[in-house]
Amino acid sequence: MLEAFEAFVGVNFWTMIFAWCNLLILYLFLRKLLFNPVKNMIDSRQKEIDDMYTEAEKSREDAAVMKADYEEKMNRANEESEEILKKAVRRAQLREEEILHDANDKAARVMKRAEEQVELEKKRAINEVKNEVSDMAIDIASAVIERDVSRKEHEALIDEFIRTMGDS
Repeated sequence: MLEAFEAFVGVNFWTMIFAWCNLLILYLFLRKLLFNPVKNMIDSRQKEIDDMYTEAEKSREDAAVMKADYEEKMNRANEESEEILKKAVRRAQLREEEILHDANDKAARVMKRAEEQVELEKKRAINEVKNEVSDMAIDIASAVIERDVSRKEHEALIDEFIRTMGDS
């Protein structure tokens, strides 16, 4: 029994070489059929992941560029809107000044016309008064003198009297 135990636990040179050959063949077989495909699969997965990270980084950079571009455009749009608003306010102020100037001009023309109208009415009233005064003077003179003086002579006398009165 000892021999059987020794044969079971003991080291045999040929058995060891056979085991090493089997191990080498098994390693080469597994390397060909299992390790290389698994390694290739892992490498391809790693490449996909690296590509995904690269693409994500590129997308992030593109988004940052787009954000900066958007902010710049928004700033320009705000500046343009402020400029347009300033121009509109200035145009409105100029239009207001123009309207006020036109209104003042029209008011001045109306006042001038009114003054001219008043002057004409004044002259007309003076002429009417002259005519009435001359008629009264003729009537008074005719009654006082009781002589027959022509109407033209009376009017000439009265006009001369009124002119001398107006100049005094």
